[in-house]
Amino acid sequence: MLVDFNSLPDTSRVWIYQANRSFTEEEIQEIEQSLGDFVTQWTAHGAQLQAGFMTRYNRFIIIGLDQSHASASGCSIDASVHFIQALEKKYGVDLLDRMNVSFKQGEYIAYKTLKDFKKMAKERAISKNTIVFNNLVTNKMEFLEHWEVPASESWHSRFV
Repeated sequence: MLVDFNSLPDTSRVWIYQANRSFTEEEIQEIEQSLGDFVTQWTAHGAQLQAGFMTRYNRFIIIGLDQSHASASGCSIDASVHFIQALEKKYGVDLLDRMNVSFKQGEYIAYKTLKDFKKMAKERAISKNTIVFNNLVTNKMEFLEHWEVPASESWHSRFV
């Protein structure tokens, strides 16, 4: 069942997918329609999942699941991964590579390989105050409070 992401409880599980490029406004509209269709029919062992989604910065897809009604099963998680893979194929983007880092450079969202991010840190092109996206957050509360943080407050701190 599709619900407004903002109405999900803070304990809701979240999955964050970052694209290696910005989506166009038209692509975002199509992706949000597809996300709505997917979440509406998303189930686990026949039970309707209560979930919502949002897109941010034309680059991130966030799916939230209220597990107090029904939890995601292996099959339902596989279904979500297949859905994301279909988006990758349709739009020619990478959404599943966790070895890349996104961070803010002014109003711009930069996307670098972890190797390049480490190099930039060593060259002091980024600092402990650089705002990074911690895509390892696991629930809505963490997403709201610890997704966009200075590098010093996330796992990125080991590099700066």
